[in-house]
Amino acid sequence: MTAPLPSDGDIVGTQPPDSTQPEYTEARSSFSPPFPLVPGTRLVDGVVFDGQKVEVPYGTPVGSVIKRLLPNPDQPVLAALVQHRCVGLNHPVCAPTTIVPIDYTTRQGVLVYRRTASLILLEAVRQLYPGVRVTIGQALANGYHYRVMIAGKLKPEHVAKIKTRMRELVAQDFALRTETVTIGEARSIFAGMGFEHKLRVLQTYWAPFVTLVWCGGVCDVHRYPVAPSTGAISHFELDYYEGGLILRFPHRGKPRPAGAFHDSPKLFQVYTETRKWNELLGVESVGQLNEITIRGEANEVIRVSEGLHEKKIAQIADKITQESSGVRLVLIAGPSASGKTTFAKRLSLQLLVNGVRPIALSMDNFYVNREDTPKDDSGAYDFEAIEAIDLALFNEVLAKLLKGEEVLTPEFDFISGTRKPRNKWKPMQLKQGQVLVVEGIHGLNDRLTESVPAGQKYRVYVSALTQLCIDDHNRIFTSDGRFLRRIVRDRLFRGYRASTTIDNWPNVRRGEQRNIFPFQEKADVMFNSSLVYEQAVLKLYAERFLLEVPQDDPAFGEAYRLLQFVQTFVPIFEQSVPQISLLREFVGGSAFKY
Repeated sequence: MTAPLPSDGDIVGTQPPDSTQPEYTEARSSFSPPFPLVPGTRLVDGVVFDGQKVEVPYGTPVGSVIKRLLPNPDQPVLAALVQHRCVGLNHPVCAPTTIVPIDYTTRQGVLVYRRTASLILLEAVRQLYPGVRVTIGQALANGYHYRVMIAGKLKPEHVAKIKTRMRELVAQDFALRTETVTIGEARSIFAGMGFEHKLRVLQTYWAPFVTLVWCGGVCDVHRYPVAPSTGAISHFELDYYEGGLILRFPHRGKPRPAGAFHDSPKLFQVYTETRKWNELLGVESVGQLNEITIRGEANEVIRVSEGLHEKKIAQIADKITQESSGVRLVLIAGPSASGKTTFAKRLSLQLLVNGVRPIALSMDNFYVNREDTPKDDSGAYDFEAIEAIDLALFNEVLAKLLKGEEVLTPEFDFISGTRKPRNKWKPMQLKQGQVLVVEGIHGLNDRLTESVPAGQKYRVYVSALTQLCIDDHNRIFTSDGRFLRRIVRDRLFRGYRASTTIDNWPNVRRGEQRNIFPFQEKADVMFNSSLVYEQAVLKLYAERFLLEVPQDDPAFGEAYRLLQFVQTFVPIFEQSVPQISLLREFVGGSAFKY
């Protein structure tokens, strides 16, 4: 297994002086800004901050540099980008680099904020209820759902006490600290705290040292930078929910109150179902998956995981068939790399088994001409906007098809960016015993199918909603599962390097936030396309493709973060993955044609 990458906390600035580096003398009047210096101090030349090149005493914490050069920031600085890596403010400056402050307006800042708030929650529970197990779950309501195993049952009054203690810890504004210890010391610490799943992960962490982060009396593996102190977490909410609690955060931007709670009961239901699947498999954490893989038992996990998928798809097909007298249109929607295409093919097979013949209608052929495509804020064509679809024509075709009429369906020429002449259109007719299947990101938006009565539509939301956690306190980001899928697929089949996919990912995510997620609760059923073992298979591809990203590329920061993530897994070879698996859409070898 590959040695884990070091976190920024591994560097403590205590390296011996290098005689080749410049030293401070009275004659070096070019030094700026006013750092206190003594004769013999080593300087790091070529440090760039906000376009200004400065010299910094060797080993100066990056937070000190930012504080001197940016004494009055618009909002608190949580971390920094150094050599395109997100690092904590205690990270020492030891080489020429560009320093970029990170606050809550950035994705990295949001991750730092959430990571810190989560540790504060763990410390509050530890102080109030010593020895009680806390487990992180799904992302919900712009926050994280937790289970707190208090004797009896967690109650709203428990959550109120935990929130009060968290606010007290924030008011104390005490520092979070990192330390590097031997792997044996780390295991001893976690064993003493009863953190069984952290011990499992460390069984395949074979580097001799591991960096820990401490928040009061609780500690964790230093997987991502944290804020310098608890006082940086100025806003959060804690709500009782479904026997657990939700730690909610402000939306990205200037830190402000988290706002009202918006429930997503269907989403929570599919998360709960997947958690039960994981419990059935005996795989709730990466450490458990690694143990099973090392024992040579991964094939059984694969077979059961795929069987659960097939059973769920069959249930959806049965539901559509039972309503076949009314349902004539099946809409499949979901975010990027959720496996919509393979799901549609497998659902079609199950419908055929039930005697219902699915007929596919491609939404891609209903694009407006390129010159009529709306543009985003940057002036680029926004092909993911619903206005990029000719809604009037699409609804006209749908209405006629569902009446049983024969209708001409358009053809779109993606090279010219225009619709082909009408004499190139293809005739289509929906006959008795057939249903129309449409796959696309706007499938849950009523504007897309406003001509179709609600009773004739069956809407399916597909997404990779992973419930596998690294350990009790570290979840796998749902979007990261799809991100890895897309990186691998883009590199294998579309000719895009990982850096290109990483650069484009924020645009993809913005489109999802606008066009998909607001409508997910409108679905008649949700299908979770994640597979508990998939990251262990994707690792072999993703690690190779992420290592292609140059370290001076702005995309390297995300590549580095993802590398740290995939290195947590013991790899599983793809030979055991069935040919009809959704995972085959991303690694190849599928029995389906795309």
